[in-house]
Amino acid sequence: MTKHTALHEKHAELGASFTDFGGWDMPLKYENDVAEHHAVREAAGLFDLSHMGEFRIKGPDAAAFLDFTLVSNMGVLKVGKAKYSILVNEAGGVIDDLITYRLAEDEFLVVPNAANVEVDFEAFSARKGDFDVELTNESELTGLVAVQGPKAEEILLEMEPSDPQAVKELRYYAATPMKLAGVEVLLARTGYTGEDGFEIYVPNSQAEQIWDAALAAGQPHGLKPAGLAARDSLRLEAGMPLYGHELGLEITPFESGLGRLVEIALDKKTADFVGREALAEAAKTEAPRVLIGLKAQGKRPGRAGAKLMDGEAEVGEITSGIPSPTLGYPIAMALLESKYAKTGSTIEVDIRGKRAPFDVVELPFYSRSQ
Repeated sequence: MTKHTALHEKHAELGASFTDFGGWDMPLKYENDVAEHHAVREAAGLFDLSHMGEFRIKGPDAAAFLDFTLVSNMGVLKVGKAKYSILVNEAGGVIDDLITYRLAEDEFLVVPNAANVEVDFEAFSARKGDFDVELTNESELTGLVAVQGPKAEEILLEMEPSDPQAVKELRYYAATPMKLAGVEVLLARTGYTGEDGFEIYVPNSQAEQIWDAALAAGQPHGLKPAGLAARDSLRLEAGMPLYGHELGLEITPFESGLGRLVEIALDKKTADFVGREALAEAAKTEAPRVLIGLKAQGKRPGRAGAKLMDGEAEVGEITSGIPSPTLGYPIAMALLESKYAKTGSTIEVDIRGKRAPFDVVELPFYSRSQ
């Protein structure tokens, strides 16, 4: 049975087109996904991300448990800070990528991807062992609203925050509890669009109050509600991976551009963690393929699944591809055999039986400093 977020009726009132994502009926777009994309780049977009998961990890061994469960070292994370990491199996395959917030010395909030919530929680539960921790899956109790774009901070400051200075001083990959529009929330500043932005964690019962307040505060600034289509094109321009495309059980972290994250853990992390042995072995040799950026020389976009060719030999595959609204030409991310992955080189993409030349470029395609 398809699930609805607490904001489903709000989306319907705004004329959203819906799509299934991870078992949730989510807004794909409202009026125009390209206009929503541009709104985020130029002003702000309002997203419902309530399909994402939330696990609360609490207890004396919370940090040690996460050090064992995840690849990165969470024990060194300061209260109020966040860290991106991966959950892998014993073979080093990526089960999911997640963000973890440290709320207190003995309390963390872990945010997994929507489609992986059940699998992730099973993995967390299986790794609990003798750790003195309490694991709670709060995913279906929690709403998540995001305001993303260069005007995000201005909009948040008009939502009657209990501590306006804390909003201004909140750093990237950090979070703080506060009152916003009269509601107790956890306000984070992470983002998945390549722009500045905030995520607002709120009980489902008060999600509509936050959504309405953000919409009212944001519309004079050019904010538009934005769906999953814009979220996907924004994250792709920013070179951010999507689980099931650039990340997965059959894609090693060294192939998906997360090799440095693993190397830091292998070098600096004293605690053992699940998958360490397999990742240490994989680190000894060059990855057979790597994640690269592709820029079309023409106007035909390469979509996910399109093959990369060297003559008649298949040497890679596009994992995500779109016509970039910001840049004005087709872009893609792809897994390509390492020997072909030289920036500035050209590779042919088979698009429905016809070849199209693409240039190998560095990721990301877009950054807000440009």
